[in-house]
Amino acid sequence: MEDEFEIKDLQNFFDFRGFLLKIISWWPLFLICIGVAYYIAHYKNVRRQTVYRMNTMITVKDDQNPFFTSNTSLTFNWGGTTDKVQTAIILLRSRSHNERVVEELQYYVDYLQQGAYHLEDIYGQTPFVVDVNTERSQLLGKMITVVFTDDTHYTLHIDFKGGSGSAQNYTTKEQLPIPLPAASFEKEYALGDPVNLPYFNFKLNPSGVPAQPGKEYFIKFNSFNEVVGRYQGVGIDQTPSGSSILSLSLTGSNKARLVDYLNASVRILAETQLERKNLFATKTIQFIDSSLAVKSVEMKNVQEELDKFRDQNSSIGIGSSEESLIAKVTELDAQKQNLEQRLNYYQDLETYLRSREDYGTDIPAPSITGIGEGSVTSSVSSIIELAEERRRLAYTAKPNNPAFKDLDRRINAIKAVLFENMASSQQILRGQLQEVRNEIAATEGQMRKLPQEQQQLFGIQRRYNLTEGAYGVFLDKRSQAGIVKAANVSDIVIIDEAKDTGGGAIGPNTEVSYVVAVVGGTVVPLVIVFLIFFFDTKIGNPNEIKRLSTIPVLGAIGKSTSKSNLLVIEDPRSAIAESFRGLRSSLQFIYRKQNIEGAKTVRITSSVSGEGKTFCSINLASVFALSERKTVLVGLDLRKPKIFGDFNLPNDAGVVNYLIGECSLDEITQQTKIPHLDVILAGAVPPNPSELLMSDQMDVFMEELKKKYDYIILDTPPVGLVSDALELDDYVDATLYVIRQHYTKKGMLRLINDKYKKKEVQNISFVLNYFSAKSKLGYGYGYGYEYGYAYGKYGEAYRQPRPGGLLNRGYRKIIKFKNWFGDQLDN
Repeated sequence: MEDEFEIKDLQNFFDFRGFLLKIISWWPLFLICIGVAYYIAHYKNVRRQTVYRMNTMITVKDDQNPFFTSNTSLTFNWGGTTDKVQTAIILLRSRSHNERVVEELQYYVDYLQQGAYHLEDIYGQTPFVVDVNTERSQLLGKMITVVFTDDTHYTLHIDFKGGSGSAQNYTTKEQLPIPLPAASFEKEYALGDPVNLPYFNFKLNPSGVPAQPGKEYFIKFNSFNEVVGRYQGVGIDQTPSGSSILSLSLTGSNKARLVDYLNASVRILAETQLERKNLFATKTIQFIDSSLAVKSVEMKNVQEELDKFRDQNSSIGIGSSEESLIAKVTELDAQKQNLEQRLNYYQDLETYLRSREDYGTDIPAPSITGIGEGSVTSSVSSIIELAEERRRLAYTAKPNNPAFKDLDRRINAIKAVLFENMASSQQILRGQLQEVRNEIAATEGQMRKLPQEQQQLFGIQRRYNLTEGAYGVFLDKRSQAGIVKAANVSDIVIIDEAKDTGGGAIGPNTEVSYVVAVVGGTVVPLVIVFLIFFFDTKIGNPNEIKRLSTIPVLGAIGKSTSKSNLLVIEDPRSAIAESFRGLRSSLQFIYRKQNIEGAKTVRITSSVSGEGKTFCSINLASVFALSERKTVLVGLDLRKPKIFGDFNLPNDAGVVNYLIGECSLDEITQQTKIPHLDVILAGAVPPNPSELLMSDQMDVFMEELKKKYDYIILDTPPVGLVSDALELDDYVDATLYVIRQHYTKKGMLRLINDKYKKKEVQNISFVLNYFSAKSKLGYGYGYGYEYGYAYGKYGEAYRQPRPGGLLNRGYRKIIKFKNWFGDQLDN
């Protein structure tokens, strides 16, 4: 039946005062939650590893080669300092760069020891260094235990339980599954001995750290790609923003590992940058060296041929006139070779540019072939520079990025101009080549006039001079390229290398953890209390009743722990008994206000069963009887009679029997052990209780009672379930509507509020039953004093002695503070 009452919000505001008081009443929950949260934070803090941050600072400068000239154009400016800085940042975070660093440092090997709460990284603190055989595969993720027996010998233990695992070759980076043995492996080795197993291949070399016999060390091999991924997150800051100074930082639990990685990363970056800077010079030197090797063989062969000819023809010589012809033809041959070489370069360069879209340092340096045109040299350098920029952009940009189209447009524009310049240069070179060929032909015509033996000697000498001249040219270019390469320095300059100078710890931030614990330990119970308060549909204190209804609250009855309902008789000095005396005084005031003479009636009802309506009826009747007034308690709850059980009386005859004419008033009236108190029970449950209460016999019944008694207490049915109680409105002088704390739902008051608003019920008052000021949900502690507690010295005589003790005194002080806080909110 209670579900028939829809609970709706009957107020348009949030009860902040009630919510704050409820929070105070739940203070033990807050203390417990904060304590638990603080313990959890402490538990985690002591188990966290210390996190360090190591830093290094570098600058990217634009260091030009002091030997750079138009004739030694073996390098070019890679876009200026700004472009170099961005390139350095991209390289430092690139996978290829970090793969090289991890591979060089062999950071895929973990050095561990068991700490108080977890495994600790002890890189740089072990008496050994793992030298991995990168040509063989290593089992990943398996813990290897190393225990030293003396300074140079150790026992290797690996716990196996069968199954399979994953192994990786750190050279090819290939991972393959391998079967594992069913039994554990254990063997003694000496430092430096190779460990060659089907699943591990390495050796432990001494590191210089003294060994501690009996101490356990652990080694573990990790996936190469996973390790590289961890180190790609190196922090890079430009200090100040936009400058060429870079601050690199790395965080972790081992400072030595961080220091080594940062320094190695910067060193490898400098080496990579210098390699790229020297790439033109390196390739030029390789080209010249290969050409020198060919010319050297040619010179050797021609020299041998010349010596052989002279040995066989010692009488044949060359005069001064013939020497001039040889000098002239040698010079013409050198000019012809140079012109042909330049023409070939232009043709090769044009073919290269027309057949490829990505241009790098494979293009030969123009200066090697003797091409000194500034437009050609500048164009080649610009094309390579833009192509390099395009490759760098590919690291971070998507394929459809508009920047690619812009770079391609600029490259094609430079190529178009370069093709025009090369076409013009080739035309000039062909004309010059034809002139040289004509002069050579004329000179050769003069030489053919000489004797056959001299012509043969001239031919051999001519080839020797030509080869020797070419060899000298290449040797000179080789010297120039070597000077340029030797003079190049890296643009990466270390300002502060990474170094462990003490400190560097950045975490864990235990203070923040404790603050979060306190906040969390406060928020959680706060939310719980808020949800309880917000979704609490039951009445908790008199203030809520005042907000929900205009019907006055006449009093509050305390929470009874007694099994008997005759509390006023059995414990007359209790606070509950005093509360009923307060109700009696308030009713007397109501009767006087209505000028009622003679018998006085009071109806006691409630919303639903279980709210203490009968309990209040019995004890109110008892306090009236104790005042030596003739009092009768009438059980009009004909559907569910209860009073007979409390007084141990038979329910054979009662109101029902009187109303149907079976018994007289005297026959249904029963005396109790309480002086001046009679009881009229309900009797057998009738089929038509409402009709009986509305019958004319009910008028007669009430008239007889008023003639015989001073006070008539009517225990009626709940109005929320049946309408019987409302049918008795003509017979009563006052109505007490019982509300039970944390039991009666707020929506149940809508019916009586509606009746009161329509004036269908008169002289009605609420009584808050089963009220506990110490309840977690009943935050109006001081309210009880308003009704039956605050009687000055008189009231003190009716209070039970309060228990002593430190805890009880402390609890009373908290309650006293809560009452004061509530009064401040009211004011």
